[in-house]
Amino acid sequence: MIARHGLEARRALGQHFLLDANLTARIVRAAGPLGLRHVVEVGPGPGGLTRALLDAGAASVTAVERDARAVAALAELAEETGRLRVIAGDALALDLATLAPPPRQIVANLPYNIASPLLVGWLRQAAAWERLTLMFQLEVAERICAVPGTTSYGRLGVLAQWVATPSLRLRLAPEAFVPPPRVWSAVVVLEPHPAQPEPALFAAMERLTAAAFGQRRKMLRGALRALDGEALLNAAGIDPVRRAETLTVAEFDRLARHLAGREGG
Repeated sequence: MIARHGLEARRALGQHFLLDANLTARIVRAAGPLGLRHVVEVGPGPGGLTRALLDAGAASVTAVERDARAVAALAELAEETGRLRVIAGDALALDLATLAPPPRQIVANLPYNIASPLLVGWLRQAAAWERLTLMFQLEVAERICAVPGTTSYGRLGVLAQWVATPSLRLRLAPEAFVPPPRVWSAVVVLEPHPAQPEPALFAAMERLTAAAFGQRRKMLRGALRALDGEALLNAAGIDPVRRAETLTVAEFDRLARHLAGREGG
C-alpha cells in the first residue's frame, strides 16, 4: 500500500509510521476492550494502528488524516471493512467528539509536532471520552505523568492530572518506526475523572498554569503578578514564596477556583 500510493513518510507532517503488528496490537490492548466502542484515530498514515483497532473489534473507527496520499490509501481499507470512516482534515481544527457516538475513545500515534496542543484541546472536553490512548515523544509522556518537585513537572502534567489519571504504559525505541525518529516514544493512557470542570474553570486553570510555569524560577508571587498573585495565593492559603513546581494538582485546583470565582466563573 505504501509503495502503491507513494506514501513515504514526510518529516514536514511529523510522520513516523508504526508498522509492526505486534506493537500496534500492544497499543490497542492498552486501550482496553473495544467491543461496542467507537474509536477516533488521528494521523493514521498507511493504517498500521487502524488495522489493529479493527482487528480488536472496535464498533467503528473514524480516522482523521490531512495527508491526501494516506486518505486515498485508507479508502481501500474502508471499503474492505465497512467499519472505517476516513475524514480528510486537520485534527486541530475539528471537534473530534462530534465524529463518533458514545462510548467513544481516542487511540492515536500522534504527529509529534502538534501532539501537545491536540492533547490540551481534548482535555478541555475530557467528559466526552471514555479513554485516551496516545503516543508521544517520551519526554512529553514523562511530563504528562510527572509528580510535583521533579524537573518534568509542569503545565501539561497539571492539566492532564487535573481532569484524568494518566499512566505511561509502553516505551518504544526509535527503531520501531519508519523512518526512525531521533527520540524514544511512549504510550500514555488517560482515564478521565467522573467529575469534570466547567469551561470557565478550565480556562482559569489554563491562564494560571501558563503564568505559573512561564517563569519557573520565580516565586509564585512574582510569576502570578499579572493575576494579582499575592492576593490570589493568600486567598488559597498558599505561601507566595513557593515555586510552581512544588504545588500539587490539588493546590492548583484551589488557586484556579479562586481565580475563576473572582472573575465570576
